[in-house]
Amino acid sequence: GGVGAALVAGSVQETIATARGARDERVRRRKEPITGVSEFPHLDEARVALDERPAAPAPTPPLGGERVTRLAPARIAEPFERLRDRSDAHLAATGLRPRVVLACLGTEADFTARATWSRAFFEAGGVKALGGGAHDGDAALVAEVVHQGADAAILCSSDAVYAERAEAAARALKERAGVKQLFLAGRPPADREAAYRAAGVDAFVYVGVDVVATLEAELARQGVRA
Repeated sequence: GGVGAALVAGSVQETIATARGARDERVRRRKEPITGVSEFPHLDEARVALDERPAAPAPTPPLGGERVTRLAPARIAEPFERLRDRSDAHLAATGLRPRVVLACLGTEADFTARATWSRAFFEAGGVKALGGGAHDGDAALVAEVVHQGADAAILCSSDAVYAERAEAAARALKERAGVKQLFLAGRPPADREAAYRAAGVDAFVYVGVDVVATLEAELARQGVRA
């Protein structure tokens, strides 16, 4: 028995893999936040200079005895780091990051919480969030999105304002602002989702969605190479 036998049998590796899988799922959904990565990301931060060092030598193969499955090291931030690396490469190649416009409805009291959350949601994966101010009606909202020059936008406001304005705003953004992908921040009530989709909302983002999968799809849609 003991740890040695458990390593040979693979039970230690299985336990670690199960725990890692559960944690990875929480990280992907921002249920386990990583400060500076999935929470409070900073796209314009300066790169840290790293000292180069030789690679670790390969382990010497054993002459005999039991074989043990190696435990592979991993960082829990890796899924977001890969997205950021793709965004950085796109910036270097084109001069622009992938982008999304924060299309805010109502007053600052109505939209600030979801706009702030949405900015972190997208920038965690290297998608630059633009705009985020108040607009006096849908015409001004359309003008702002056109000015920003992005074809992705996210509606940000309270549920009460969505009920009054989301459908008209979605149609305006799709028909007059050139928006190809329209998100809405928040989980819609069951009796409103179909109407929002019919008006032009393509996807809903809220606490618990797979952030990494959502951003992988959006990077691909915007032509960011894997």
